Amino acid sequence: MLVSDFDYLLPPELIAQHPAETREQSRLMVIRRTTGEITHTTFANIVGLLEPSDVLVLNNTKVIPARLLGQKQHTGGRVEIFLLRQLRETLWEALIGGKTAPGMTIVFSNGTLRCRIVHKNQDGSGTVEFEPQPELKEKIYAAGSVPLPPYIKRDDGVLSADHSRYQTVYAAQEGAVAAPTAGLHFSEPLLAQIRQKGIDVIPVTLHVGIGTFRPVKVERVEDHQIHAEWYDISTESAEKIAKALAQRRRIITVGTTSTRLLEAVYAKYGRIQAGSGWADIFIYPGFRFQVTQALITNFHLPKSSLLMLVSAFGGMDLIRKAYQEAIAQRYRFYSYGDAMCIF
Repeated sequence: MLVSDFDYLLPPELIAQHPAETREQSRLMVIRRTTGEITHTTFANIVGLLEPSDVLVLNNTKVIPARLLGQKQHTGGRVEIFLLRQLRETLWEALIGGKTAPGMTIVFSNGTLRCRIVHKNQDGSGTVEFEPQPELKEKIYAAGSVPLPPYIKRDDGVLSADHSRYQTVYAAQEGAVAAPTAGLHFSEPLLAQIRQKGIDVIPVTLHVGIGTFRPVKVERVEDHQIHAEWYDISTESAEKIAKALAQRRRIITVGTTSTRLLEAVYAKYGRIQAGSGWADIFIYPGFRFQVTQALITNFHLPKSSLLMLVSAFGGMDLIRKAYQEAIAQRYRFYSYGDAMCIF
């Protein structure tokens, strides 16, 4: 299977640069796999598409302010440090920008925060260690900014609103460097309506990594190596999902991240069970879904592993048709864009 099979042309003006005025005002495309029917509504109306017996699985990961802009201590040259994962209290895995080398000290916030480059690979990945001080993590986060995706290109840069809007209302477990964007459409009142209908809303955690933005560079889909992401499923959530599966209730995953997590755990253990670890499952057409019966997701980049997952769930021809219709109907694409629900 060729990666080029998942390519499409998107007019640049359809890449959403800002979120909708309110979360649930985003448009929603509804796709029925059994009939191929495609209809259009707004996200606020998703409650009417759900049944009381449904189970909604959300990824409650929380985006950290991962992008830090600093200066080299001795030359003043600007350096970007993009935090990826905390290894110890002072040590972080990071992407290290500019002409830098191990041993260099980078200063932030007018010198009140410093880190030393411990290791740097040719691709820019490496580790940095911050000077110990009280409330270190809080000070790192205060110096950082929201890591908006590279396709959001604004003259005014990161806005104060991004700190709340590039985060789900149910974010709880910090560790992501990108938002699980399908969840951005849910507001607290909308979730309350869903719960009032009797629908179980179950949180799981998958920390979205920088690999979500990295393009698939091979020609054959099967040759791509997917990035691994850390997950955690509580005992309560695992038991509820396992019970719902046994009762043959409809499991609706919010986003490709929730989908990957559930399918990865089921593929490994033959059931949904509590625990934590690394999820590195690569889902593309031909994959047999064991848990997911419906999927809420955004519109994804051409030739991305996320589009491959959606195509695996909805069918390549139907998803290709849906994307063509979304472009014709002037839907907004990517992280701050509109959504689709595939039943």
